Amino acid sequence: MKARRPALDDIRNQPAYTLGEAARYLKLPPATLRSWVVGRGYPTTKGREQFRPVIRPAQPAPALLSFWNLIEAHVLRALRVDHAVALKAVRSAVQFAERELGLDRLLLRPELRSKGGELFIERYGQLINVTASGQLAMKELLDAHLRRVEWDAQKNPYRLHPFLATEMLSTAMPIAIDAGIAFGRPVLVSHGISTIAIVERVDAGEALDEIAADYGLEVEDVRTAVLYERAA
Repeated sequence: MKARRPALDDIRNQPAYTLGEAARYLKLPPATLRSWVVGRGYPTTKGREQFRPVIRPAQPAPALLSFWNLIEAHVLRALRVDHAVALKAVRSAVQFAERELGLDRLLLRPELRSKGGELFIERYGQLINVTASGQLAMKELLDAHLRRVEWDAQKNPYRLHPFLATEMLSTAMPIAIDAGIAFGRPVLVSHGISTIAIVERVDAGEALDEIAADYGLEVEDVRTAVLYERAA
């Protein structure tokens, strides 16, 4: 039976993030995220053509992403560690796996941690001619990304724990993005305090221990918020 489509009026499916914000939260190059959402031009013998995007933004023009779009981009990020994402191949692999499993929007589904992920990676690997060992490496990276997503009883994502910086396999998850907390902006998950609010106070010259005391945090929590917000 085909899986139920996510509700269009769900707050997690509403426009909330510019491409710049989303790229910063996910630690992605803005141009990469733009190509996934808007598409990318490429030259041919007949002139310039356009790869269709992989992610359908909640609002096309100007492009605004929803929380669920963030999840889709987070999952696609797993393919960028050692492999350049081929948009046409990714789209084809997603469509193939969705068709085989009877799922809608595969990149949002917890089934990616089982057969869905295996089908997707196998198909993508075949399309870009990646070896069996390369496909295994991609599956491990995909799993590392999926462990940072939490799903509700309806199998829809409700919380993302983004990576702090460039360390892709870190198990630390002190930061959360949740559409129901702080308008979907990153927070320290232990206290629900906006990371940008902490950084603004640091930039204003306040001492780390004073900020920590005001929020009931440890100084290391304040440092974590700064690391996340200021990491390239």
